[in-house]
Amino acid sequence: MTHSQPAAIVADVEKELRYISGIIKQKGREILDNYPITAPQFVALQWLMDKGDLTIGELSNHIHLACSTTTDLVDRMEKNKLVERVRDPKDRRVVRIHVQEKGKQIIHEVIEKRQKYLENVLSDFSENEVVTLNKLLGLLHQQMLDTSK
Repeated sequence: MTHSQPAAIVADVEKELRYISGIIKQKGREILDNYPITAPQFVALQWLMDKGDLTIGELSNHIHLACSTTTDLVDRMEKNKLVERVRDPKDRRVVRIHVQEKGKQIIHEVIEKRQKYLENVLSDFSENEVVTLNKLLGLLHQQMLDTSK
């Protein structure tokens, strides 16, 4: 059963999510300033860490960039020893992007700092409030995935 929510509340939820997203992005950029990596490279590395080795085409779909732009991005990342191109053992015609140790280290450090920031922000919340927030965000995320198909 679906039902519509009051427009004013939906508008408030959208606004809060937009502001939260903006703050998280800004904080993420501040953290990235201490690393030899750009924001788009960080996004690409995150997808590669989450999904495993991907082709340029698969990666470009995830990061919503043209294949040519993604190729340039991967070229720079490869030059900085963050990733390497590897031939797929099952099909030698296929080239996949593999995260190297330096790329993994940067991702882990940056995410750790982002989590520490969020931990500080949530320090005045009760454990129950944080659990509820996490559950509701998970439900929202799943609903978004389900309705985007």
